[in-house]
Amino acid sequence: MIPSRPLILGVSGASGLIYAVRALKFLLAADYKIELVASKAVYIVWQAEQGIRMPPDPTQQEQFWRQLAGEESSGKLTCHPWSDVGATIASGSFRTLGMVVIPCSMNTIAKLATGVSSDLLERAADVQIKEGRKLVLVPRETPFSLIHLRNLTTLAEAGAKIVPAIPAWYHNPQTVEDLVDFVVARTLDQMDIDCVPIDRWQGH
Repeated sequence: MIPSRPLILGVSGASGLIYAVRALKFLLAADYKIELVASKAVYIVWQAEQGIRMPPDPTQQEQFWRQLAGEESSGKLTCHPWSDVGATIASGSFRTLGMVVIPCSMNTIAKLATGVSSDLLERAADVQIKEGRKLVLVPRETPFSLIHLRNLTTLAEAGAKIVPAIPAWYHNPQTVEDLVDFVVARTLDQMDIDCVPIDRWQGH
């Protein structure tokens, strides 16, 4: 049974936007309600990684993400502008399943660790922490500096789950998507969501 409460999907300006696309694909296919917010830097990353422009209008963004995910009509997707700090997901009174930030930049990690909310993504994540809801962060950076590690530790101590974008190999991946999907599946595991078809470890 699919929960009636939505899941917030945050996409920050780290490299690896394919993680967000694949996560959205599986969540929509499983008929989840998704509240999506992409940071301002995502516009730049899409241009750099794929040579494509993400539209600023929320309605056009919904079509944009659905086309990328290959899920034109399943699930429910609502997109929010990064600057709309008055959106539903900015308030703790708006009930959600929690939030996943995938990929998560070190800039976003640093702001969350110090309680700074300069845009809707950061505010929504801060709400999850203060409300004691699930917050899963997928940092995509290497190597981690001591500052990065301390910020990640602070967030883990505050209750966030940290799932670095590090794939495994025991499932015999054949494609880039296989590697990405493993990370997406392990990320959604932290939300008790099992909708990604991967080969899980079965023992020797």
